[in-house]
Amino acid sequence: MGDAQRDARARPPAPDRDPGLQPERTRLAWRRTTLSCTVVALLAGRQLARSRAPGAVEAVLAAAVALVWLAFVAAAHLRVRDLATGRPPDLRPWLALLLAGCTVALAAFGAARVLP
Repeated sequence: MGDAQRDARARPPAPDRDPGLQPERTRLAWRRTTLSCTVVALLAGRQLARSRAPGAVEAVLAAAVALVWLAFVAAAHLRVRDLATGRPPDLRPWLALLLAGCTVALAAFGAARVLP
């Protein structure tokens, strides 16, 4: 019997997965991302409050920013809730698309506000 086989039998089996820190780090990353999205939405609202756009246009844009922010927060909450159950399922395609769409919408709004 070789040394490698003897060492393999002497060591205890490795655990399948460490249930400790990885889910916690992922949950904290989702919280940071949600906080960043909140800051962007607040800055967008501040920019709208300072703009000279007509009242109806400003109201529609503010509602769109609020809707995008709410969708992002709801989707992030779903993912954090999935993490609390142990090993979460893979990210659902519709959820990934929603999160990417929210990010692109906020970026497009920011670009439209900065570039006249």
